[in-house]
Amino acid sequence: MRSPALIAVVSALVPAGFACAGTTSVFYTVNQAGWTAYATGAGASISSESFTSISDGYYASGVSGNVAGISWTATASGGVSALSGLVSASTGSATLEFAVSPGVNRIAGNLFGRDSSWAAVPAIITVTLSDSTTYIGYANGPSDFIGFYSTGATISSLSVTVSSIGSSTAYATADNLYFATVGPVPAPGALALPGVAGLASRRRRRGA
Repeated sequence: MRSPALIAVVSALVPAGFACAGTTSVFYTVNQAGWTAYATGAGASISSESFTSISDGYYASGVSGNVAGISWTATASGGVSALSGLVSASTGSATLEFAVSPGVNRIAGNLFGRDSSWAAVPAIITVTLSDSTTYIGYANGPSDFIGFYSTGATISSLSVTVSSIGSSTAYATADNLYFATVGPVPAPGALALPGVAGLASRRRRRGA
């Protein structure tokens, strides 16, 4: 049986592809264009939370917001800090958790680790959803992306834990969150992914 960690590595190596996560009803990709194309192709409108409305500072009880009727709350042991559109755990190695209401079929974010000076640091990130689906992968900074699709139960929470690859302490941080919900969600294989198909075709021709 393939472990979620192994599937995460495969997904990172083939960024336009989709792989099953902890359950057969959840899929994910590290390719933002692919996530967006699949969501809009399924008829969904994407809502983005940039955190720019959150005032810089420390929030012992967490921070909350609302975008397109979707409410979210970010909490962490030791509190949450915000700076220039970033929301982060205030304590190194603490889990940053986002609760979402109502639940969504698709959720994504730019998730990474930062140091005490708010500079991005290379880190291993662990992202866990409300159904215990877990993604483990590498993140270098705020441009890194991870997106999930659920073809079953809606997603009501997303938590992020980071482990620094270097010597500095890493703090779990989010730059943006993205939400999309619309009707029943088809499995990714039910929609055409031309980039993936083209890549597979080229590989077959080269190996012929």
